[in-house]
Amino acid sequence: MASEQVIREAHYPRRAPIDAYGSGGFRFADMSHRGSVLCLPSGIWGWDATAEAAFGGERLLKVFEERDEIRFFLYGTGRDIRRLPAALTDRFRSAGISVDPMSTGAAVRTYNIMLAEGRPVGAALIAVD
Repeated sequence: MASEQVIREAHYPRRAPIDAYGSGGFRFADMSHRGSVLCLPSGIWGWDATAEAAFGGERLLKVFEERDEIRFFLYGTGRDIRRLPAALTDRFRSAGISVDPMSTGAAVRTYNIMLAEGRPVGAALIAVD
């Protein structure tokens, strides 16, 4: 009888600071995750965004589902700062969320500080090598 491999949805069910980033992923809560992540009030979620496709993915909709608990959203766009599409910026604004694009490194550092201060923050972090 062959054993069946189970692949679970990437989700850490609590908030946690990001301990390290690079090599295509992130370290947090004594774990590592390869790929991009969304840091939300409901936890840290794996996200299929890449530097080449940084502004999409259905998982981004979770941000707006949790909008009542997020006032500040940091968008780590990879190694370089990239402008968010106007429609996405407008969607954040309509939801009452201030969104700031920045490099992933700057977003990680800012997220950790705001999280430690207990501020209502979320982040989309694009993995970098």
